[in-house]
Amino acid sequence: MNAHRRPLPSRSAVHGAADALTAETGRSPSVLALATRLGIANTTFRRHYPDVCAELAAATSAPSASKAVNAYTALKADNARLRSDKRELAEQLELAIAAVQRLSVDNGLLRTALHDAHSVTPLPRRPR
Repeated sequence: MNAHRRPLPSRSAVHGAADALTAETGRSPSVLALATRLGIANTTFRRHYPDVCAELAAATSAPSASKAVNAYTALKADNARLRSDKRELAEQLELAIAAVQRLSVDNGLLRTALHDAHSVTPLPRRPR
C-alpha cells in the first residue's frame, strides 16, 4: 500500500521552491503553485506543511506597505505631470484661438480687398 509513496521534500527544499517561485513571478506563490512545483498533491502539501501554508496565506493577504507607498508616490507624480500637461495644452489652445480669430479678421479684409479690386473698370485695349 505504501510501495508507491514518494518521500516528501525537506522544509529547506519547500522554502527554496517558494523563494524560486517568488523570484520568477515577483509575488508570493499560492499553495497550489508551490505544491505543483514540488510534484505533490495540494491536499498532501497542506497536510504535511501547514506552517508553510499559513506563511503563504499571511504573505498573500497582507498588502505590502512599501507597495502602497510606491503606488501613492507614482500616483502623485502622474497627477502632477497631468496637471502640467493640462496647463500647457490650455495655453496652446488660447494661442490657437487667438490665431484663428486673427485669421478670420484677415480673411474678411482680404475678401473686401478682392471685391474692391473686381469693381475696377477695365480700360479698352488700343488697336495695334
